[in-house]
Amino acid sequence: MAKIIIPTPLRKFTENQSNVELNGETIQGSIQELAGKFPAIEKHLFDDDGKIRSFVRIYLGDEDIKQLDNENTKVENDSVISIIPAIAGGIL
Repeated sequence: MAKIIIPTPLRKFTENQSNVELNGETIQGSIQELAGKFPAIEKHLFDDDGKIRSFVRIYLGDEDIKQLDNENTKVENDSVISIIPAIAGGIL
């Protein structure tokens, strides 16, 4: 099972779990499975068209999926997927 690392701001939607193991064959399938298990997280990860939101970065291991095959990137049983939400801010 692939492991999805849940960032701290989204853990309130996953019963405070820091990671979740899932069976998706691709990044898209894995993230959809996560949203199916924890429906409250869906609106934070997907837009109205069911696409992963542009400001959410997904990494497979150390590689941004944008450098791979995007949402169609294949996931193996020992894969580690990290969700990195955009953080806005600056110097006060």
